[in-house]
Amino acid sequence: MSHGEAGVGKDGNSVSQAGVYNFATLNSGNIVADLENGSCRLVILISGRGSNMQTIVDTIEQDALPARVCAVVSNRADAAGLPWASERGIPTHVVPHRDYATRQEFDAALADTIDAYEPDYVVLAGFMRVLTPAFVERYEGRLLNIHPSLLPAFPGLHTHQQALDEGVQWHGCTVHFVTAKLDHGPVVAQGIVPVLGEDDAESLAARLLSVEHKLYAQVVRWLAEGRVSLDENHRVHVAGVATRAFLPDGTPAISGKELS
Repeated sequence: MSHGEAGVGKDGNSVSQAGVYNFATLNSGNIVADLENGSCRLVILISGRGSNMQTIVDTIEQDALPARVCAVVSNRADAAGLPWASERGIPTHVVPHRDYATRQEFDAALADTIDAYEPDYVVLAGFMRVLTPAFVERYEGRLLNIHPSLLPAFPGLHTHQQALDEGVQWHGCTVHFVTAKLDHGPVVAQGIVPVLGEDDAESLAARLLSVEHKLYAQVVRWLAEGRVSLDENHRVHVAGVATRAFLPDGTPAISGKELS
């Protein structure tokens, strides 16, 4: 997910030529301190079925994580993920983008809905709308997305076909912090799948989806535990974690998840 005025990128999002926001100005300790006083508060944005959203909710419940999905918000009233979330007792909201004359007006209404829940993080899970630079800046260091490639490879649209066209033997997905530059935000974690000789874009996407679910759930676990921070070089650190690279079955790429 990326935002700006210079062009159109992945999922119809605009591409900005501006550099990333200055994460050195962030005080990551504030979020960690907040988490010590209670659960990590999440608002999840969706536009469709929200399969990643569903996995995150299930993981929080099943693993009794110190986290709470406070609300699920969509720009589409027919998003299949909304009734699923509502049935789980999660507040849902629709902010119809067609009701607003400009992206700026839509983003302002969306932000008002989000801010009512005072989230620690805003999680994009298949949210198919352009977000303006002002919106991204508002949630700087708290806005996450999952992109279906091993960034910085294959930013933008049609990532699975891009991988096939280039003949790569490994494809994957990346959870990253959203910045103003297209699909170049600081990487939190990555997962891989093999590319098979008989693959087309559809089969490759299907194989990757289960890895996306596991990866996003793992990142939410780290967020809930207050482990994630950003340094002055725009790099992510996860306290006590030996690797943030994951294999197709969801296991770490090297043995030993935790550092001694």
